[in-house]
Amino acid sequence: MKTPQGLQALIDDGIIDTVIRPLKSGKEASVYVVRSGAAVRCAKVYKDMAQRSFQARVQYQEGRKVRGSREARAIGKATRFGRKQQEDDWKNTEVDALYQLAAAGVRVPQPYGFFNGVLVMELVTDAEGRAAPRLGEVDLEPAQARAFHRFLLQQVVRMLCLGLIHGDLSEYNVLVAADGPVIIDLPQVVSAAGNNAARAMLLRDVGNLANTLGQFAPELLHARYGEEMWALFEQGRLRPDSELSGAFADDTHRADVDDIMAAINDARQEAIIRQQGREAANASD
Repeated sequence: MKTPQGLQALIDDGIIDTVIRPLKSGKEASVYVVRSGAAVRCAKVYKDMAQRSFQARVQYQEGRKVRGSREARAIGKATRFGRKQQEDDWKNTEVDALYQLAAAGVRVPQPYGFFNGVLVMELVTDAEGRAAPRLGEVDLEPAQARAFHRFLLQQVVRMLCLGLIHGDLSEYNVLVAADGPVIIDLPQVVSAAGNNAARAMLLRDVGNLANTLGQFAPELLHARYGEEMWALFEQGRLRPDSELSGAFADDTHRADVDDIMAAINDARQEAIIRQQGREAANASD
């Protein structure tokens, strides 16, 4: 086949030897099966995104670190440099997350490097050696669905213990390999501590898994693993090996609004006093 644009440089540099075939194409990237020596891998070629696509990413990018003040200003002003920087950051986020998660034992494709905007990684295969199907493409027995659900929750817990949330986890972003489910597509990974929508995204991820696997094991539809998981995370009690029950009781205690407002006013007053002190010090210099 004709070498796709973006992969020729990898062939020229000896990173891959040949492109075997396309694997899938989406809005953000095209994936190809490639050969590198004796190994068959896949190469994810990211597409450049239009300005309108950046707007949809805002909720995911909250809380992410930006390299420097110049980059932050350019991204905020949506300059050409800023859009390019934001595009590069979007791609690098997936690469960094894959390496971090793989090192922590989360079942994601093993990354082999990021070259000229192309991510080379493990080709996930089924028992026959073919490209693994998505979770939404397979029929499962109830016991197998429960086992997959338990395993995937364990992966979500491990991610959360690292301070990360997939943010778009569903039957489309889980492959069924010969040895079980594999989580893919992580450019939108969310900071659990730095994103105001982190809890909602976690609940959505966990809910999507329950809705998919609950077709085969209906009792999964009624469990509240996401709420339980987040509560343990907030309390600092979530561990990679935490055993979840799926049971969760909502807090019905009413907040003491007067105490909250008093604390806010105290903090505001303290900030004013500090600011006045800084201004007085500057005036005396």
